[in-house]
Amino acid sequence: MEILSQLWSLLGLLTVLQNILPSQLLSLLNSFYESLQDLFSPHSYFDIPEFNGYCGVDVNDLYRHVNLYLNSVNTAAAKCRRLTLSRSKSSNRISFTVAPNQTVHDSFNGHSLSWTHHVDTVQDSLEEKRSFTLKLPKRHRQTLLSPYLHHVTSRAEEFERVSRERRLFTNNGHASYDSGWVSVPFRHPSTFDTLALEPELKKQITEDLTAFANGKEFYHRVGRAWKRGYLLYGPPGSGKSSLIAAMANYLCYDVYDLELTKVTDNSELRALLLQTTNRSIIVIEDIDCSVDLTADRMQKTSTSTTAKRSSRPSMKDNVEENGRVTLSGLLNFTDGLWSCCGEEKIIVFTTNHRENVDPALVRCGRMDVHVSLGTCGAHAFKVLAKNYLGVESHSHALFDVVDSCIRSGGALTPAQIGEILLRNRGDVDMAMKEVVTAMQTKILGGREVMEWDEMTMVRSPESVLVVGSPENLESSPGKYGGKRRKEGSSSSSEKKAKFLVRLRSLTKSDSGRRGV
Repeated sequence: MEILSQLWSLLGLLTVLQNILPSQLLSLLNSFYESLQDLFSPHSYFDIPEFNGYCGVDVNDLYRHVNLYLNSVNTAAAKCRRLTLSRSKSSNRISFTVAPNQTVHDSFNGHSLSWTHHVDTVQDSLEEKRSFTLKLPKRHRQTLLSPYLHHVTSRAEEFERVSRERRLFTNNGHASYDSGWVSVPFRHPSTFDTLALEPELKKQITEDLTAFANGKEFYHRVGRAWKRGYLLYGPPGSGKSSLIAAMANYLCYDVYDLELTKVTDNSELRALLLQTTNRSIIVIEDIDCSVDLTADRMQKTSTSTTAKRSSRPSMKDNVEENGRVTLSGLLNFTDGLWSCCGEEKIIVFTTNHRENVDPALVRCGRMDVHVSLGTCGAHAFKVLAKNYLGVESHSHALFDVVDSCIRSGGALTPAQIGEILLRNRGDVDMAMKEVVTAMQTKILGGREVMEWDEMTMVRSPESVLVVGSPENLESSPGKYGGKRRKEGSSSSSEKKAKFLVRLRSLTKSDSGRRGV
């Protein structure tokens, strides 16, 4: 009781002194007390306010990075007693904020650190002042502060890139306004796990994308713009668009689908490039069909002799040249001075016919990686069968038959196989048999395949055709108007007949073994 009475007396004395002493003296005494406390304390403290300065307008990026960093640390939520949870309409991810006056502990290079979130109410106002206070060992603050803040910033930026909502943009034909792009949420489900590609090709592409995303210091050191070009070529349905979506999901990049037919001239093309963000994929599909770019070279070649007759081009020629996108403008877009506007960008061209693309567009430095996408191989078919039907290669006997068909020239594109599997996703046996039938049709060049009487199989009309392939429809007989094969190729017909006899025996033995 005596100690309590003395404490009450001391508090009363402090209250009296606070009312009697001038405010300047009280402020000086408070500063002196804090200096003594800092002198004998083993820790250093650093405040990071939400806004820079006193006006409350300029947002402090470091405060935002600390908040993102604490969200990215899985153990932060477990070590904090109170958290504020939130979720935006555009994201399914739940984020948290450290509650006022709560502390989160962290470790870095064997040292213990902590973050305390302070929220103070401004006097005579409804506004709040928010800040984080970093506490770290005083003896190591010179060697610890800078690397730790760099670690916090890099981890926060990576978390923001992965967790943010990705967008799919397309140009609206008004690049002269504030924004020439309109966007929707990008939620394409394609990934490298679901992509029907050979394993070696998947590995090469993912390793190249990873090296590009982590190559900021390398590109700056060698003096190159931090960008990369991909040329995807192959027949329709070979998976070019799905590969682009998988690349975007793998890197967590936005996608800009550039429609060249909506671009009026080279100036608008440059304006669209300037409006793209970092960490994005710029896609121009069917580059050989979008605009007539190869005509530029042909026109220059044909007019080279007549150009000597006049030292100055006519005004009409200048208007025609400035009124459309030219090959020169597209080259500057991909590899000129304007291409270095922004960082970490990938430019993708797609085409069904690589030989129709101007060589200047696909040379090294513009299109660095050329990816040939063709028909579906054996490994890619196993991926499709697992995705659509949920079956492994060892669980169905017709996988060997499909492999034989692929090696004998009956391969189909992933889109064609996917359509067959999708249509028969409720019946695994029927799906596999229709795939084999379609491959047989391609081997025979569109003729009727041999009957499957031993397998008691009922074929649908679509199963004898390669669905979605116009070239096979042209070669099919009967009601589709195709031409029958000529009599001259007896040797190739004999080879295919021998293969089909062998295939017939394989399927017969497999069906008998499975009891079909």
